[in-house]
Amino acid sequence: MRIRDILRRKGDLVATVPPATTVRDLLSVLAEHNIGAAVVSADGAAIHGIVSERDVVRHLHARGAGLLGVTVAEIMTAHVRTCSPDDRVEDVRRAMTEHRFRHLPVVVDGRLTGIVSIGDVVKSAIDALESEREHLVDYIQQSP
Repeated sequence: MRIRDILRRKGDLVATVPPATTVRDLLSVLAEHNIGAAVVSADGAAIHGIVSERDVVRHLHARGAGLLGVTVAEIMTAHVRTCSPDDRVEDVRRAMTEHRFRHLPVVVDGRLTGIVSIGDVVKSAIDALESEREHLVDYIQQSP
């Protein structure tokens, strides 16, 4: 299975915020879309960074409530790992687990085209196992 298969099911909508967005406004975006991270992008296509709930919690612990007025550019992860629609889901799952990140932007020709979460990747694995189980059950039931 490829990342494009996940995007085909879930869609290619990606929540983005400009670098000057405050953490307070970021939290509104995360809550509104019921998501755990947003891509930081000035134009919705180029990736400047990614900012997650984890980033907010980590910085909130260190800076306190004053963090709400800080820009996402100050707390985002600037070095963003990405994947392509052609990448194998298994490889992406392994990288996400190994490097401990939960969201991976999907890029084609340097432009943001989607995002996958660890939940999307795990769900695809569960769906594949369920499909395999159903095929095995059908095979066993059809055997003489």
